[in-house]
Amino acid sequence: MTEPRADIDPITTSVVQHRLVGIVEEMGEAMLRTSYSQILNSSRDFSMAICAADGDLVAQAEHIPVHVGAMPWATRAVVAYFGEDVHPGDVFLLNDPYFGGSHLPDVTAFVPVFAGDRLVFWTVNRAHHSDIGGATHGAYNAAATEIWQEGIRIPPIRLADRGKTREDLLHMLSINVRHPRDFLGDLAAQTGSVHLGERRLQALIGEFGADTVLAAVSQILDGSERQARAVISTWKEGTYRGEAPLDDDGRGNTDVVVRATVTIKGGGISVDLTESSPQVTSFINSSFANMRSGVAMAIAFLLDKEIPKNEGSMRPIEVVAKEGTVVWARPGAPVTLCTSHCSQEIVEAIVDAIAPACPDRAMAGWGKRFRLAIKGTYPGSDRPFIWHMFHARPGGGASPGGDGWHSSGEWHSAGGLKFGSVEVAEARFPLFFETHEFRPASGGDGQYVGGAGGELRLRLETAQDAVVNTAGEGARVPSKGRAGGEDGAVHLYTMHPPSGEPVVLKTKREGLQVPAGSVFHVQSAGGGGWGDPAKRTAEDRAADTRAGLPPLAQR
Repeated sequence: MTEPRADIDPITTSVVQHRLVGIVEEMGEAMLRTSYSQILNSSRDFSMAICAADGDLVAQAEHIPVHVGAMPWATRAVVAYFGEDVHPGDVFLLNDPYFGGSHLPDVTAFVPVFAGDRLVFWTVNRAHHSDIGGATHGAYNAAATEIWQEGIRIPPIRLADRGKTREDLLHMLSINVRHPRDFLGDLAAQTGSVHLGERRLQALIGEFGADTVLAAVSQILDGSERQARAVISTWKEGTYRGEAPLDDDGRGNTDVVVRATVTIKGGGISVDLTESSPQVTSFINSSFANMRSGVAMAIAFLLDKEIPKNEGSMRPIEVVAKEGTVVWARPGAPVTLCTSHCSQEIVEAIVDAIAPACPDRAMAGWGKRFRLAIKGTYPGSDRPFIWHMFHARPGGGASPGGDGWHSSGEWHSAGGLKFGSVEVAEARFPLFFETHEFRPASGGDGQYVGGAGGELRLRLETAQDAVVNTAGEGARVPSKGRAGGEDGAVHLYTMHPPSGEPVVLKTKREGLQVPAGSVFHVQSAGGGGWGDPAKRTAEDRAADTRAGLPPLAQR
């Protein structure tokens, strides 16, 4: 980064900072309005960022935390691969977890931003595609034993060369997915949004000059670092340990644990994950970039919300990890579930460790992801569909500041993923939502109770049988209570076929046949409670009763 000029004033720095945030937010709005897939234009499973020429994170919008923490590593992978061979009008692409990606469904688009002949920024868009090829629909292949069974791998590639799209490469990518129309439409939305960011940055540079903008960015990052260190310096110094178990690896192994040793000293933090379980033959393994994102999320959740989440605020953090563990798998291992799990367990283990050092900041555990991906055909035609369930979200963890948010989703998304309109889902897919409401008695009890999970009864209105894949956690291991608070309820998903016995769904299942007319009864997990339940006020207990949402311990 350019060193800050002595004459740049705080007002200019603040204006540039807010302009940068405005640019990434506008990029997100463009993506929302132009993408094709329900997973993007309804559930908003995408994120935007501006990175420096070397890949450092400069600005982000409040989208999906697990995306943003990994995007600098993806940008650095592009920089490392192409070096100086980057030109105005280029568009780059990647999804490979072993080249800076998180997991294969998350395709990342990059556009370089120049000031004259000098590369100064990258605009970046990461978006989760509904299908990315592989052995089964929807990318989450619980049966995968290697990454090649999970989808097409895209290392850093140049999709457009000096303004001209490489149509042969685009064609090669699109024929490797099950829904090429949606893939191409969503990819066009991604490239459109990063080009929009490029234009807005060039306008900013034209207004202030490249040197002034870069100097302001340097001050923004330095200021974020100072603010982060100031907060960390108030935490009790020492070495702390925490852990977070997973349900299983889908193959009968229930001894999979993320372990964190955290040392706080002198306004800095060292996070050591080397004692985590060895990697497994399952998609719960994490890529390196995803692991680094999990660490960044955990610390960001404990800092003041006003501190910009950028490269500066992450400078106080040192990360130690070992390749070959579940948090950092060796190349070739399957990793598709990692952006949900084990990323959430990385967060939980770190927060569990740090909680004694900053008890006024540490939240209870959030509900975990348990997704369904249904593949079928529309009635009266052979036209296929893939529907990803983002409804009936689990509850958020309670905190020292209050109750957890009802049905707000998982810790790794922190409310960024939306369940979208029930009516739109019914209009676009052969589905009928019989009920969709909060789940009573699911949040963990405490002085502040965990957020309630969701409860959904969903009927499949296809003429032919369908297939469902499941991918998730939290049917065995609950959302952890904090500071004397109780754990939340675990997930319970049941499929009721038109005839025969109900089937309790496992969290990792591939290719389960779904008879037409079946009803899914989804009861999602609640968040953990915070604090001694005896300290919850009578007024709050009465409010719980009026809302019909007593905590788990008050059944």
